[in-house]
Amino acid sequence: MAAGSDGLEDLGDLDENEAEAHVRGVCFKTGPPEQTGVELEWLVQDRSDPRALISADRLDAALAPVEAPGALPRGSRITREPGGQVELSSPPAPALGACVEAMATDLAVLREAADRAGLVLVGKGLDPFRKPPRVLDHPRYRAMEGYFDREGPWGRAMMRRTASLQVNLDCGDDSPGVTGHRYRWALAHRLGPVLVAAFANSPLGTGGPTGWLSTRQATWARMDPGRTRHPRHHPDPGTAWAGYALDARLLCVRRPDAAGDWSAPPGLTFRDWLRGAAPDLRRPTRADLDYHLSTLFPPVRPRGWLELRMIDAQDGDDWIVPTVLAATLMDDPVAAATAWAATEPLCADLGDPLDPLPHDEVWRRAARIGPADPDLAKAARTCFAAAESALARSGAPAALRQALACFAERYPERGRCPADDQLDALSRA
Repeated sequence: MAAGSDGLEDLGDLDENEAEAHVRGVCFKTGPPEQTGVELEWLVQDRSDPRALISADRLDAALAPVEAPGALPRGSRITREPGGQVELSSPPAPALGACVEAMATDLAVLREAADRAGLVLVGKGLDPFRKPPRVLDHPRYRAMEGYFDREGPWGRAMMRRTASLQVNLDCGDDSPGVTGHRYRWALAHRLGPVLVAAFANSPLGTGGPTGWLSTRQATWARMDPGRTRHPRHHPDPGTAWAGYALDARLLCVRRPDAAGDWSAPPGLTFRDWLRGAAPDLRRPTRADLDYHLSTLFPPVRPRGWLELRMIDAQDGDDWIVPTVLAATLMDDPVAAATAWAATEPLCADLGDPLDPLPHDEVWRRAARIGPADPDLAKAARTCFAAAESALARSGAPAALRQALACFAERYPERGRCPADDQLDALSRA
């Protein structure tokens, strides 16, 4: 959710057809699926008092040593989230093992810096104690907060209190098979509820249990559905995404004054802007469209690659498991076919029978009860087993295979997820 560039360079006015073509071109770059990346968000807590608020100055001082050029040896990037969460983004790697190893190396450096400052990086999908203030004063975030405040409290909670894990994978090639971008787009969405359920890790709010195992996912789902839920199915993902993007309401409009008001006219979609429905606004450019794309937050977001954005942050080094699972199920042809079959029950008898993607109700069940749902539990067990077999066939590093197997035995094989550990600990307190 980083702010990105504030440059207002004029790349030329565009019309509706040009905008649709631009979205398809920049968001679905096709080629053989080869690279893997991961982005980890962490809540930052005081080591001795997890309920204490962390000031922006204290966080700045803690991160300064690792934000210097070359401080992270494997080239990961540190960014901040509006509530003081810290995100570490790996560069794309040509192999899954290389991706995990690079992230682990840079994460160790970041953890050491936090420890020196008396801080700890916490892997939970929702802060269970605090409602921190917004610590980033960029006009993007001021406009975002105002936009979401019109809808209810969910936007502020998302911005300030949530943390996720994001797996980044290539879109795929132009073939009709398992390496093709159409298949991979659909498979990522079919796996989405399984990943939500298997890795749910946010059952607690400031008042105790929230009634959801992934309150983070429930929070996203309650926000503006035109930018946080998945697009309607279309045989061509580029067409589906272009329509979704242009029909999403403007969250903000960049203006030259970096300290100014970037608020967008309420209810105005990017398509409306293209059609001249806001005569007081300048004409939109490709740069405006690119920025608008960065304000869309569906579970799977195409950005020239696929961002799988539906997974709660994980405790300790358990971030390795969803990274390995998602990448293996998407990239290994045998595992992908098994995962497709395993998720078939999640797509049946709901909505359009020709739609191969899970209905919103499946996503809600995944967030609310996780592996207690029989179809999700069965799909999770099958997907973990398929990934374990694929890793064995490929000769993947033993550490990755062990991490996946241990997590499978601890959680999906027992019908559990990490959220259950938090609820168990609360009941014993």
